[in-house]
Amino acid sequence: MIASILRTLPDLRAATRPWQMSGARIGVVPTMGALHDGHLSLVAEAKKHCDHVIVTIFVNPKQFNSEEDLKNYPRTENDDARKLERFDIDAIYVPDGPQIYPDGFATTVSVAGLTDVMDGVHRPGHFDGVATVVTKLFTQTSATDAFFGEKDFQQLQVVTRLARDLDIPITVHGCPTIREIDGLAMSSRNLLLSDRARVKAPILFEEMERISEGLRAGHAFADLHSAAVTHLKSAGFTDIEYLELRAADDLTLLDVPSRPARLFAAAWLAGVRLIDNIAV
Repeated sequence: MIASILRTLPDLRAATRPWQMSGARIGVVPTMGALHDGHLSLVAEAKKHCDHVIVTIFVNPKQFNSEEDLKNYPRTENDDARKLERFDIDAIYVPDGPQIYPDGFATTVSVAGLTDVMDGVHRPGHFDGVATVVTKLFTQTSATDAFFGEKDFQQLQVVTRLARDLDIPITVHGCPTIREIDGLAMSSRNLLLSDRARVKAPILFEEMERISEGLRAGHAFADLHSAAVTHLKSAGFTDIEYLELRAADDLTLLDVPSRPARLFAAAWLAGVRLIDNIAV
């Protein structure tokens, strides 16, 4: 059945209050809508762990660096609600701007260190926007558990750290990246790819896999990186913002995977920014 769509904080709290009083586990899956199978895998995981599940849909203006990007972000609320029917969740929370950022809102949540690299450099202020809205959603939903995909691994680390540092009583679950059959990481932004670009997009993942295999074979990361950049540019990627090997726990830059590590990438293809990461 279609879950209740709640649009105001008073309605949300009226719904969650009985759950809290009964000591139930409340799961939240924060999204910006345009749901795909990656999001739905998070919902399925939440259903496994929690008595009640809330999916939030809010296109957060504070995490966009471009008004054009914000305007073009896909908004598919009715389709999203239909996709959630089979999961029998308890509520879909779709707040408008004033429910999250009322008049006079003057607080920003900022996480140092983890946000000084990769997307934190190329999207200034992005993670402040993420951290602020996630803190709001955690407190508004009174969730005991939150579910995020590893595709946005840097975001997952930021959210986990803010919950710990601010003593928010919530368990943050990281869930595996869901991929299309050709390897492309599922993303709402994939809807913006032209048919021609969509065919080329999986090359990013292919090059990352090639680097991972090369590292396992003992080849130098610098050589693998150079070859991958050349291949990506020849395939039509116009700007490789980063292609880096970093420690999985604190995102320290590495030359070799001497500790649990991940390979991170962000690159532009036909005007669409694609990001991905894999364990190494």
